[in-house]
Amino acid sequence: MFNPSQDDVRRFFCETHRKQHANEILTPLEAIAADWLQQHPEYAGDLKDVEAALAADYSVENGQTNPFLHLSMHLSIAEQISIDQPPGIRAAATALTQRLQSEHEAHHQIMECLGQMIWNSQRSGLPPDGAAYIDCVRKRA
Repeated sequence: MFNPSQDDVRRFFCETHRKQHANEILTPLEAIAADWLQQHPEYAGDLKDVEAALAADYSVENGQTNPFLHLSMHLSIAEQISIDQPPGIRAAATALTQRLQSEHEAHHQIMECLGQMIWNSQRSGLPPDGAAYIDCVRKRA
């Protein structure tokens, strides 16, 4: 999943949810995603029907959280931590997790930093600033 479309992401999470509840074998990436699905039971209804998921509009104007974006961010952060990319994210995330005593809450704090980095990059037209991202996470730790 190097450059998945919105539909690809939604299908991935719906299929992972289906396989998890059918006790089918999961790929390593699906297993990581399944862990985050378990921590977000409020999204189960959004994951049960692939066609409804593909058609759903989670715009800000509708006041709904996009479960697929949220879960994708958890998955991205987990991957960043596992490979320590950008360098320093693993140590910063570990420190934040220890301070908050919750990996889940640490991920939510890291999401804020990740979102800020992406927003700054889009606004400036410059590449994402990994050092600023790590600094943001360290400040929260």
